[in-house]
Amino acid sequence: MSAEVGQGLVMVGVSGGVDSAVAALLLHRQGLRIAGLFMKNWEEADDGGCRAEDDRKDALKVCAALNIPFHHANFAREYWAGVFEHFLAEYAAGRTPNPDILCNREIKFRSFLDHAKALGADKIATGHYARVAERDGLWRLLRGRDERKDQSYFLHALGQEALASTLFPVGELEKSEVRAVAERAGLGVHDKKDSTGICFIGERDFREFLAGYLPVKPGPIVDTRGRGLAEHSGVFFYTLGQREGLNIGGIRGSDGTPWYVVDKDVASNTLIVDQGHDSPFLHSTELNASAATWTSGVALNSELRCTAKTRYRQTDVHCIVRPLNEDGALQVQFDQPQRAVTPGQSVVFYLDDECLGGAVIDSTNAPIAQWRHAA
Repeated sequence: MSAEVGQGLVMVGVSGGVDSAVAALLLHRQGLRIAGLFMKNWEEADDGGCRAEDDRKDALKVCAALNIPFHHANFAREYWAGVFEHFLAEYAAGRTPNPDILCNREIKFRSFLDHAKALGADKIATGHYARVAERDGLWRLLRGRDERKDQSYFLHALGQEALASTLFPVGELEKSEVRAVAERAGLGVHDKKDSTGICFIGERDFREFLAGYLPVKPGPIVDTRGRGLAEHSGVFFYTLGQREGLNIGGIRGSDGTPWYVVDKDVASNTLIVDQGHDSPFLHSTELNASAATWTSGVALNSELRCTAKTRYRQTDVHCIVRPLNEDGALQVQFDQPQRAVTPGQSVVFYLDDECLGGAVIDSTNAPIAQWRHAA
């Protein structure tokens, strides 16, 4: 667990899933004084797309099985202001945001932490697959032992206060071990399916959901020379590297190679595509990023050689990171070209097992389609 806990209260964020249930169980077995807190971050629509009530009931059952206090908090207002409005603004600008990262920083490790402390807790704990360690007076964020489930990418924006106050009890375990522990303990969530996607979308159709908040309309799909190929259903719905949902039929002179999104222009409501998974228009060796955050709390002031990810589950790639100004702007140069580096997503930096921080991708040096030059 990597963090010492005294006799104070540990507030566990119980989500109704197996990971947080086992986090609470492991702390309980250590004889710590714990309680559970279920967070509601979204006011459900009438269609019930987000299964918050079912999850709350499962979280309550876990706390009852462990005989620990159960608390409930509604952070929907904070989520809307701190996460969802940013989510919509990014899509409106033609970018592809990652709301889970902002949710962790603003809700789970700020609003939840503040609320837990108001209830008398000294520390919080969650079921994230990550680890925290203190060395030389600095709290460090480490990858989870299970490489396939490691969630440090989503936690990179946490600072010293949050890291010093947080336990990740399942960070030392493989997912299979977590389920086995839950089953042996008789916890009913041991075989519950992992949640995927964003809670406020849930099982609903993403396009239908987004169309309820943004003024989407059909527009042209063109190739990199500006040749019209088809019509898209709304430029906001697509992201770089996407193949599905383009519905491009047989094109005269085309060899049948699949088409992929390589660019989009919100101003003209145009989607740009090219053929081939390895299209040069999808590859870049450099990116510019902004709003950098560092787990140490100290901004980068010199060139850094490290590895990075530009998306979750991506294999680390070697790179050089250069600070551009004192406001957190960075330039990242990769040793090898990277595919579909997407503005709005985060580039996250590592030294071996340690997650150093990250920044929001603004632009890359991928080739610009010819029609853009002519515009």
